[in-house]
Amino acid sequence: MKSTEKVAIGIIGCGMISSIYLKNLQTFPLLDVLACADLDPQRTRIQAERFAIPKACTVEDLLADPELEIVLNLTIPSAHAEVGLAALQAGKHTYSEKPLGITLEQGKALLEAARTRDLRIGCAPDTFLGGGLQTCLHLINQGAIGRPVAATAFMACHGHENWHPEPDFYYQPGGGPLFDMGPYYLTALISLLGPVRRVTGSACITFPERVVTSKPRYGTTIKVNTPTHVAGVLDFANGAIGTLLMSFDVWWHRLPAIEIYGTEGTLSVPDPNGFSGPVRLRRANESAWQEVPLTHMYTDNSRGLGLLDMAQAIRVKRPHRASGELAYHVLEIMEALYKSSDSGQHIELQSRCERPEPLKPGELEGR
Repeated sequence: MKSTEKVAIGIIGCGMISSIYLKNLQTFPLLDVLACADLDPQRTRIQAERFAIPKACTVEDLLADPELEIVLNLTIPSAHAEVGLAALQAGKHTYSEKPLGITLEQGKALLEAARTRDLRIGCAPDTFLGGGLQTCLHLINQGAIGRPVAATAFMACHGHENWHPEPDFYYQPGGGPLFDMGPYYLTALISLLGPVRRVTGSACITFPERVVTSKPRYGTTIKVNTPTHVAGVLDFANGAIGTLLMSFDVWWHRLPAIEIYGTEGTLSVPDPNGFSGPVRLRRANESAWQEVPLTHMYTDNSRGLGLLDMAQAIRVKRPHRASGELAYHVLEIMEALYKSSDSGQHIELQSRCERPEPLKPGELEGR
């Protein structure tokens, strides 16, 4: 196939997150969204009409459609592995919302199914491809802070039951602050510092029940079945040591999102749940922080950029950046943090992944 031939996409899962994906994917000339499906036929119809998607169909019909090359899996976390395996078994490349799965066994099954069928797996988050984090990667690679020796990553809030219309899954296995928000922070750290070799963690459930204050579920109660406060230490393969805090139990704080500490200075990294800045740098002998102009494009909400990169990589036969191997390494880190908390021991990781290649200016097609 020619490198410019459109890549046909089918979307499974027409919930809240699908709207920003559909908005963005329709601006990428390489991608052609041809079908969508959801267990709820009404949601399928609404999104198909709103975004002029030609085929509003069942999941089974979408998977059987020979026209589709990639399935974009936007289901809830507990369904990611099942839907991903079905797509691979149907002979389609698959790109999933995070996390890759909710257990390491699910992640292994997905990678093995892709290998045996010579298919690709991609997985969110793709925020590390945005202008903010790519600028940070450029600064580190240029030696702006010397050799990185440590990092901190903090995400703390009081959960999602005050705004999300269906917040239940955030408090079940595959949710919680670690599996919900951890992939953004861990993927960002790996993109900047490389893979992790060992983790140590502590985790707990502070509030056994949550009361929903959003509509339409106002006043209903959710039983919490996954840790809502997780603290960890990450030993990176390059020798740097990271400190991680993920919490749905914190009312207020003044913590930074991510900071990278080097032998020659400090880099303040923007929120990895976004694509923009600000990026701030302060070298060893400087008296003040300086805000660094962004060196790369894609600074608005560009969810779907990782799918675009994977589609382009399929056409030109190169590795894609938001890869299954990267997502599997993130999954192993998260599971190992829980194992460490339960066992009281360090956990040595078995997986490794390559640090994704930096984006070259203009490498991905613009809007």
